[in-house]
Amino acid sequence: MLYCVCLGHGIILLLFLFSSVVSVYVEAYDNLLSGPVAQYTALSQKIGGDVQKHVRNASVLTSLLAPMSKVIQEVQAFREKNRSSPLFNHLSAVSESVPALGWVAMAPKPGPYVKEMQDAAMFYTNRVLKDYKEKDKMHVEWVNAYVSIWTELQAYVKQHHTTGLSWSQTGPVASASRGAPAPPPPGPPPPPMDLGKSSGGDSGATNHNALFASINKGADITKGLKHVSDNQKTHKNPVLKAQGGPLPSGPKPFAARPTAAASPARTLPPVLELDGKKWKVENQEGAHGLVISDTELKQVVYTFKCNNSTLQVKGKINSITLDNCKKLGLVFDDVVGIVEVINCKDVKVQVMGKVPTISINKTDGCHVYLSKDSLSCEIVSAKSSEMNVLVPNKDGEYTEIPVPEQFKTVWDGSKLVTTATEIAG
Repeated sequence: MLYCVCLGHGIILLLFLFSSVVSVYVEAYDNLLSGPVAQYTALSQKIGGDVQKHVRNASVLTSLLAPMSKVIQEVQAFREKNRSSPLFNHLSAVSESVPALGWVAMAPKPGPYVKEMQDAAMFYTNRVLKDYKEKDKMHVEWVNAYVSIWTELQAYVKQHHTTGLSWSQTGPVASASRGAPAPPPPGPPPPPMDLGKSSGGDSGATNHNALFASINKGADITKGLKHVSDNQKTHKNPVLKAQGGPLPSGPKPFAARPTAAASPARTLPPVLELDGKKWKVENQEGAHGLVISDTELKQVVYTFKCNNSTLQVKGKINSITLDNCKKLGLVFDDVVGIVEVINCKDVKVQVMGKVPTISINKTDGCHVYLSKDSLSCEIVSAKSSEMNVLVPNKDGEYTEIPVPEQFKTVWDGSKLVTTATEIAG
């Protein structure tokens, strides 16, 4: 018997092949669907608008794994097409975590993969809670229902599919429907994960632990990574990982789609290594959990063309440079010189200790999270937009303050005097 389930916007949640006798893990999964999944769907229908459209069932099962990547891309593309939606944080929470559906192709630890994808959604679920906790409790219930889907899925996977998806040893060959031919090869992978929107409507406090939850995982990941593992190179592509194939380039939210006649872009290998006194972090795509821990004061970090990734730098270091990076999250302890952000787009920088100067040049979208010890930091910006500095409050949360982008210059009789203006750009 082929058992299949669809969740929201045509997402194929799980496919199992079982014998005619209903297995224990089928019943357990039915309980998951009838519980948090059903509650999440019902609340999405009540909220309406783009959230209702996002959750609408629309797919017909035609193969086992081929539609997985396609529908994940559709969910994430729907979010990108609706960035101005008043429910954008809801859409982003789903978009960030939806690759968790690929656990069926992950081995030997699919449970931790689901947890990682759930953590990726926390930044946006916390935003929903902050925006609606005093306005509409239905949205709070929606968040709780959605988060519980992944929490219970983790428990389910741990109990019944600890080292990978379990298959029947006696049933017929897996197919999309009874009597259908064998499925074609899986399609392309989902696009890299979005680290969050940097512009518009982001006021009030934001919990920095939630923002960088995907990289704050304890001491086990901070032991001097000098090379990128194969798992980091492909963990956003669970279907192709199961096949052992290469990782093709998926569509990027801020890149124009190439025409049919365009030649494929050259893909350079990812780098994370110490070259003399310079830590080089280059060409990382969708690499969450990059950590540099074996540092010295004389060393520098140069990060180049890293997209949809997170990097943590431990200890005290001379300087850090982000160059041509998109949607990169950086967390560091102490820098005695300068942190430079050049030619970047939608990056987040968090200071855990101290830094004297942060320079932002030719960058569109930069969030700087200061610590209590770094409030005296000088932030110098030029030719940049959508910059925000987040200052910690006494309660541990943050207040977001925009950096001026427009200025007024007047002649006072002896010299030019320039001041920031609050005129909207």
